Amino acid sequence: MGRIAVAIIVSLWVVPISILVNHIVPQPYMDEIFHVPQAQQYCRGNFRSWDPMITTPPGLYYLSLAHVACLFPGMSLVKAASSFSEGCSTAILRSTNGVLAVICSVLVYEIIRHLRPNLDERKASLFAVVLAMYPLHWFFTFLYYTDVASLAAVLAVYLACLKKKYWFSALLGALAVVIRQTNIVWMLFVCCCEVINITLVGQRDKIDVDNTDYSVRKHSRPTPKNSVSNLRKRKVSTAADTEIHSMLASSVSSQNYTSGIIHETKAIFQKLWHMKLEFVVSFSPFIMVFAAFVAFVRWNGSIVLGAKEAHAVSPHFAQIMYFGLFSVLAMAPTYCSFSQTAELFQSIWKNKSVGFFRISLALVAGFISIHFFSIAHPYLLADNRHYPFYLWQKVIKAHWLMKYFLVPLYVYSWLSIITRSGKVQRKIWLLAFSLATAAVLVPAPLIEFRYYTIPFFFLILHSHIDDYQSWLIMGFLYTAVNAFTMVMFLYCPFHWSHEPGTQRFIW
Repeated sequence: MGRIAVAIIVSLWVVPISILVNHIVPQPYMDEIFHVPQAQQYCRGNFRSWDPMITTPPGLYYLSLAHVACLFPGMSLVKAASSFSEGCSTAILRSTNGVLAVICSVLVYEIIRHLRPNLDERKASLFAVVLAMYPLHWFFTFLYYTDVASLAAVLAVYLACLKKKYWFSALLGALAVVIRQTNIVWMLFVCCCEVINITLVGQRDKIDVDNTDYSVRKHSRPTPKNSVSNLRKRKVSTAADTEIHSMLASSVSSQNYTSGIIHETKAIFQKLWHMKLEFVVSFSPFIMVFAAFVAFVRWNGSIVLGAKEAHAVSPHFAQIMYFGLFSVLAMAPTYCSFSQTAELFQSIWKNKSVGFFRISLALVAGFISIHFFSIAHPYLLADNRHYPFYLWQKVIKAHWLMKYFLVPLYVYSWLSIITRSGKVQRKIWLLAFSLATAAVLVPAPLIEFRYYTIPFFFLILHSHIDDYQSWLIMGFLYTAVNAFTMVMFLYCPFHWSHEPGTQRFIW
């Protein structure tokens, strides 16, 4: 097992299902009716053409040009295409995401191995294969959407940053932003993770953990003064990296935290101020990408390119509630078990006053978010091709009280996430993750589950789910969901009375 095995296993379903999708749905569908013609314009060398309905930058189209260029010599040899532009068919453009999905699985494998160097290779391979079947990511592998390319770019940014290749990471960050604008948030989040890793090294002294293969036992390592300078020189040894990330990945219960979030924040800012010049130099590539992004937003007048009225920034705080529940359901074997629920309530019961205060505060925040900041976008209400339409109509809007009855589930989901992730991640990391997720989801007025993909991957990669049983159950559940959604998409078409054409169910 390893990266090659992961790539081969993922390819075993990507290739045949891509062929099946292209056979049954050969024409562009849904958002593809905008993306495919735009990419084909680029294939003809017409880079000044732009469809005003497209909201994202042209990063995916440039990747497709590179993909077609790699395929074109072979297509010319078998006379499948007499010119480069003819090679940009819908099927070939969709295959861009097929290749990127395989790359995503390898990147996930490498990130897992880097975050947890003592993890068994077979486990890492299994985890990567199961995550490649995550339903939102899996489904859009076979269509020409920006989601798979966006995830691949962000994962590449994170892996390069973990390896201290900051200039390369920033270059990939620029690519990620050119694919989808909101990836600027994830690039900044990756920077925050790296700053936390650097500044808080040695803070977890005297940790004694009785856990699996990545335990750390009363080990302390002082941070040398020239650590950031060494980063700038890019001469950090592999042994040091392994030791640092093993420490950061260790499973630590909340009662063993040596400091709270305030202390961690103070320690970070003290270190940043003490070595400000070194940090500015080391992270200057990311600063330049962020400055270029700010300049673009000022020039464009908005974060989106086209259809600005339909994608205006709105305070949609209910999105955070939806994401928490959706993510917990996607990790149901771990988060929805009796032991997890009992452990959560036990932790609350140990400190009743603080625990009940937090729950009360969370419930109040949840009710306010749902009552005042729950948006029903016109696209959501009018388009019955998307699954969120049915969840909204049949569940949330089934009764006027239903949306309030769901608030305790939302709160439980987030408490479960915080409790479990708090065992293996620092409190400042949880805060950074929550803020990044909110920054991406809250401004989005439309409920689109595919927007949850990147934060979900960051969450599950840092949750340290170890047992084979949980991953195998998740793999089985993902396979069942994927089979259902693909069968509904391919074999259950329907028609609208007010509009010609075949309609299909989609996420």
